Formats: sequence, C-alpha cells, structure tokens
Amino acid sequence: METSEKDKKYFRAKDRVENIKKFYTNLISYIFFIALLAGINYWTDEWRYPWFLWAAFGWGIGVVFQAIKTFSLNPFFGRDWEERKIKEFMQDDEKQRRWK
Repeated sequence: METSEKDKKYFRAKDRVENIKKFYTNLISYIFFIALLAGINYWTDEWRYPWFLWAAFGWGIGVVFQAIKTFSLNPFFGRDWEERKIKEFMQDDEKQRRWK
C-alpha cells in the first residue's frame, strides 16, 4: 500500500514538472515570436499600425490561461479543490453508510 502511494505521488509530481516545463517553453516561444513580429512590423511600416499587438494579445491570453492551470492560480477549481471535494464526498458517503 505504501509503495502504491509513493508511486502515485511520484507520477503526480512528474506530471506537474512536465506541465511547468511546457509552460516555460511556451512562454519563451511567445517572447521570441512576438519580438520577431514586432521587428517585422517596425521594418515594414515603422509601427504606423502596430499589428503585431493583435498576435501578442491573442497568444498572450493563451499563455495566461496556461499559467493559471499550471500554477493552480484559480482558487475555485484548482487541483487542491478537486482533491478536497473528493475527500469531502468520500467522508459524506462513509457517514451515510454508518447511519444505515
């Protein structure tokens, strides 16, 4: 039983590390490509119309949502919330069985 719990913790930690790595890879890609687009925008029309901001805004929304998911910044529906609710429902179910 103890080994199984250690395995579960290991795989959860490994999954979390993988998600963090994906987030930082995406963030670096975002910075690189937005800077590249800004350079192209400046080179073509000297920012008379900063069209690269549309790409920065759209992709930036995705990066923000990925950060919220990766670092559990959502206090309502994060991983901790799910685990707490599961434990709460399991305890409620156990209490109901005792009363029957």
